[in-house]
Order: sequence, then structure tokens, then C-alpha cells
Amino acid sequence: MKTKAFFSLLIALAATFTAKASETITSPNGNIQVEVSNNDGKVSYSVSLNGTVFILPSNLGLKLNYIDLSEGLTMSNIEKKQINEQYSVPTIKKRNVNYTANAATIAFTKNGKKAIDIEFRVSDSDVAFRYYIHQPEKESRYAAVVKEEKTAFIIAEAATTYLCPQMKPMTGFAGTAPSYETHATMDAPMGNNGWGDGFVFPCLFKNADKGWMLISETGTNGNYCGCHLQNISGNKYAIAFPNPNECNGNGTSEPGLSLPCYTPWRTITLGATPQTLVETTVATDLVEPQYEASKKFTYGRGTWSWIIKMDPSCNYDEQVRYIDFAAAMGYESVLIDALWDTQIGRDKMADLVKYAASKNVGIFLWYNSNGYWNHAPQGPFGVMHRATKRTSEFRWLKKIGVRGMKIDFFGGDKQQQMQIYEDILSDANDAGLMVIFHGCTLPRGWERMYPNFVASEAVRASENLHFSQGECDSEALYATMHPFCRNAVASMDWGGSTLNKFYGANNDKGSQRRTSDVFALAASVLFQSPVQHFAMAPNNLTDAPDWAIDFMKRVPTQWDEIKYIAGEPGKYVILARKTGNRWIVCGINAQETPLTTTLTLDHLNTGDMVKVYSDNAALEGSVKEMKVNKKKQFKVTIPKNGGLVIE
Repeated sequence: MKTKAFFSLLIALAATFTAKASETITSPNGNIQVEVSNNDGKVSYSVSLNGTVFILPSNLGLKLNYIDLSEGLTMSNIEKKQINEQYSVPTIKKRNVNYTANAATIAFTKNGKKAIDIEFRVSDSDVAFRYYIHQPEKESRYAAVVKEEKTAFIIAEAATTYLCPQMKPMTGFAGTAPSYETHATMDAPMGNNGWGDGFVFPCLFKNADKGWMLISETGTNGNYCGCHLQNISGNKYAIAFPNPNECNGNGTSEPGLSLPCYTPWRTITLGATPQTLVETTVATDLVEPQYEASKKFTYGRGTWSWIIKMDPSCNYDEQVRYIDFAAAMGYESVLIDALWDTQIGRDKMADLVKYAASKNVGIFLWYNSNGYWNHAPQGPFGVMHRATKRTSEFRWLKKIGVRGMKIDFFGGDKQQQMQIYEDILSDANDAGLMVIFHGCTLPRGWERMYPNFVASEAVRASENLHFSQGECDSEALYATMHPFCRNAVASMDWGGSTLNKFYGANNDKGSQRRTSDVFALAASVLFQSPVQHFAMAPNNLTDAPDWAIDFMKRVPTQWDEIKYIAGEPGKYVILARKTGNRWIVCGINAQETPLTTTLTLDHLNTGDMVKVYSDNAALEGSVKEMKVNKKKQFKVTIPKNGGLVIE
């Protein structure tokens, strides 16, 4: 009896050990700690920064169509290693990246068989994890459908939120929503679910005075759907799949997988200050190129007529005028927007591209992505959604010498739509074409994955300044969000930085700009994209200040370094970017009172001469030269809606 009882005790202890296992992964500097636990077959994780919990124990796991991988799991093996990688991408905020992280792959079995691995990477600023689904042992099963992702984020209860609501599908202009074009509610309490469908990535949280946290995802391609965050209740958020009504109700919301496979990465960026948000490269740290670039692509500055003059400007004569303007500015490209197929025509477009080339200006052409997913009428449409038509069109674009495309009005985040994005990029690369997406999803590591990808809109961008005086009134407020949130994780095609006083053809009526000319200069540096089509107009050569035109002629669009200096979302932001040996500091202020501060710019050299662009209280800008003092300090004042540039 004693022997039998002894073995029963051993079995009970073994079961307890199996059911309650845990593992800790820390960042290389020790400041971030991730605790992974298995309690009664359910896996959870928690995240702390500097000893403060940011994410309370939260569920992990997947439910597949043939097995539930969120319960009944046993932690079976742990493999740890250190990641030290160097890579270079010319189209992101920091050209050359050194990525160091501690990694752990934790294997789980179910019913004694390999089931799922969870791979973690923890750097000094970011936590990332993804799932690896094994092919079932001794089963002829090579495919799966993810019915539900159980990944949750239970946020520390002291946190407030900066979240952009997910738009209802088939709403907005011609049923083109969702398109990631909503404003964030700033410093708001947790506990609501946006407009009912949750929030788009990235999602920003402030943990009282303990720090900041940005949640997003990366590595999504045609093998998965684009996800978003939904509020379950109170401080609990979870991964959500697309609304079934996206893409005009066509296609499944649940991704189908070929086994074995990885899911996309879930990312969490943490910092005591917003510095880590501004400087993180986590979206590209975790991915690999999907193909090689077919050529060396040319990036740079450009302009476009539509933002100021709308549809009527897409005619041959006006585009010649804008090409001449781009040449006078030394810009690399002009974007010709919607309706060029009918208002210019294909034969004349070939002539226009040839004329632009004679001026050393490249052409980007606008396209409607549409097949069946919304009702947007602008042409060209009915081309991008089918391979036979698309590849034929790309051959023509290559033949006449077009540089790239801006493709608009996508249908949602379902897997089939992600496959459309990927197919467009791959086919465009074969034709030597760059791609900008609008009315679209958030890019998720795509700058590194797809070398001809330039940028995406995925933000409430400059066109709304034309359509609404209210948008102009609050331009500075929302501009202070982007370096900490949307533009923190991917290149952002904003299309702004106008020197017009009005968004109208003659610069005398329409929505009136409330921000200063120096603000426009600062925004051209603040918002990162390797191709920037500014809202500049030919009249700016005579009606804008010479110092502003001079700066806009020289502003770069590719950067080697980024440096956070100061700021907070919804208030103000000051950062610095470097290209070659040239540093540019930019700042804007949305607060009611002027921002007066002393900047210490350690990256400058004592005795260097710098240009300082600043505003007075009436938002009248000026430029002066200053010498860097021994302390490398500058006392600056930025009024509301004003800007600052130091180069």
C-alpha cells in the first residue's frame, strides 16, 4: 500500500509540474521582462518594464478547424539564443540597423504530440512573438483554418489610450471603408470598443507616469489576414480578424494555412519615454525579403496637382505645368492622380511621360484597385485585381517609362486582400515599378519584405485638409500623433507640406491653412516616406517666402538616423533626422500656449553654423544663421500651429 501511495504521489507531482511551468525572457539590458506560464494547460504571458507591469497575464493560443491549441497544452521544450543581426533598408527611418535580442522558442504538446511553438524575441525596446503550427504527427493533414486567435493583451489598469477606431465596412466614400483613416482619441480611458469593431494597428497606451507602449503586428503577407485589436471588456484587448462584411462580403475572415507554418508577429514596443516609439525598427527587424529588387529604384521628392486643384487638374496642360514646376524645384517625380485615363488618355500619357523624362522628372500614376469590393468610380479601374490584366498593364507602364504607381481604394484586411497586395507588389517588381498604396491597410514590415514597396497612406491624410476646415483647424494636433504611432511602424504617404494659404486652385479660397510655413517645412522632415509628393503648387515659386522654397528644394526623403529629442502625442514633438553628414531638427507644437524650451543637440559640433527656421507669435516665419555654442544648446519657442527647423 505504501509503495502504491508513493507512486501515486510521484504521478501527482509530475502532473503538477507539467501543468504549472513557466519561463522568463529578458531584454539584453535587463529592463524588459516577459514571463510565460502554463497553468492547467492554458498558456499566458506578462510583460514588465523596469519592474512595472505593463501587460498582466494574458492568454495565448490558436483555435484551428481541427484542434484547439489554446488549452490542454504541455510545455515540453525551451530553446534560447541571442539574436545579433545587421541589415540595411534604404526606405525606412534608419538605413542601417543593428538588431540585438534574446530569443526563446517554447514548444508545447497536446495529447503527447507536437502541437504549437511560441517564439519570443525581446530586445531593449520591443517584445515580439509568433506561433509555429506543426503538421500533425502521423496524420495526412497539410492545411488548416484559424477559427480564432486567442492572443490577448490585458493592459495595466492605470493606462490611458491613443487609439484609432476601426471603420465599419462598406461605409464612407463609395463603400471604401475600412481604410485606416480615422483620428485617434487621445489620452482616453480604456473600456470602449471604438465604433463597435475595435481599433486599427498600431495601438498606443500610456501607463500613467511609468511609460509608453505601442502594440502592432508585422510580417503579414498573403498567408494570413490583417488583424486589429478589439476591446473585450475593461482593460482586456484581444486580436480580432476582419469583419465578414469587408470586401463587399466576399471571402472568409478566417485565414487558411498550409502546414507547417508561422503566423505573423505580434509586437509590443515599450519605453519610459516616447523615445522608443519614435526610434523603434521592430516592424522590419523581424522579417525577411520576399524577393530581390529587379532594379535600383529612385526615390525622392515630388508634387501633385490633385491635392490643391482636384479632379479638373488631371489634364495634359496642367500636368506639363506641374512637371515644369517639379523640374524647377529639382524634384524627382510628379504624381498624376485619378481620371488620367479619360482626361488625358493613354497615347497622350505616353507623350507626357516622355516630356517629363526630358526634364529628369519621373511619373507616378494613380490606379483604382477595384474589382468587386467597393463602388469607387474613378478610373483607371478593373485592372489591378486580376493577374492577366495587371501584368499587361505593367508591361505598358514599363514600356512608356513610368516610375511607379499609387493604387487606391482597397477592400479590407481579409487574407484574399493581403494576397492582392502581395501579387501587385511582386508583379510590379518584375516590371521595375515602385508602389504606393492608398485607401489601404497598414504596411506590416513591407519595406524590407518587398523592395519596390514605397509607402502606404493608412492614416487620415492631407486630402482631408482640402475637404474640411475642421481638419485644417486641428492639423497640428493630429500631426503630433504620427511620429509616436502610425509613422513609428511604417513609412507613411501623407502628401502634405503645402505653402499655399488655401486649398484651392487660385490660393484665394477653400479650406484655410492654420499652420505656419515653418510648420510645413518641419512636417516635410517629421513625416517619413522615401517618396514624398508634397502639396506644393507652381504659384509657390512667386507667392511663398524664398527661404521656404529654398528649404523645400533641398529637403531629403531618405534617412540614415533618427533621434527623439522631446515631445508627447497630442502636444508637441521635436526630433532629428540625419542623412550623410547633414542633421535636420524639426519640431511642431499643438498646445494652446507657446512651447519654450532649451534644446541640447549633442549631435552637433561646437562652432558649426546652423540655419534656424522659426515663427513669431503671429506665425510669421524667418530664418537666421547661428553658431553652435560650447554647451550645444538652443533656446527655442514654438507657438501653437507653428514649427521649428534647425539644419
